[in-house]
Amino acid sequence: MANRAPNAVEPYLRSLMRIVLGFTFSSHGLQKLLGFFGGLGGHGGTVHPYTLLWVAGCLETVGGLLILIGLFTSPAAFILSGEMAVAYFLHHFPHGFWPILNGGELAVVYCFVFLYLAAAGPGPLSADRAFRGRS
Repeated sequence: MANRAPNAVEPYLRSLMRIVLGFTFSSHGLQKLLGFFGGLGGHGGTVHPYTLLWVAGCLETVGGLLILIGLFTSPAAFILSGEMAVAYFLHHFPHGFWPILNGGELAVVYCFVFLYLAAAGPGPLSADRAFRGRS
C-alpha cells in the first residue's frame, strides 16, 4: 500500500468525535447520579451512594466531561476504557460471549474508542491543546 499524505481534516474530526463521545458518555453518569434523562428505570431513579454503580456514575460524569472539553484527555480516556472493559466483563459477558447478544456492544465500542483517544490524543479543538500547546 502506498504512503498517503496526512488528511488535514482528520484531527478536527477526532476533536468532533471526542466532543460527541464525551457528551453521550457523561449523560450515562448524569442519569445514574442525578436521575437526568429519565434516571434509572425511566422514573428518575438514582444509584445508591458508594456502590459500584455510583463509582461508575462518578467516572462517567467527571470523565465524560473531561473528554468533552478535552482536558487530561489521554489519562481520562485510558481510565474510561478500563471502566468499560470492567463493565462489559462484569455485567454483559456472563450472559454470553457475543456483544450483540448480551447487550454489551455499546460498552465494547466505548472501550475501544476511549483506548484510541488515549493513544491518539484529543485533537486540536481541546483544552489540552489550549493549555499545554499539544494536540
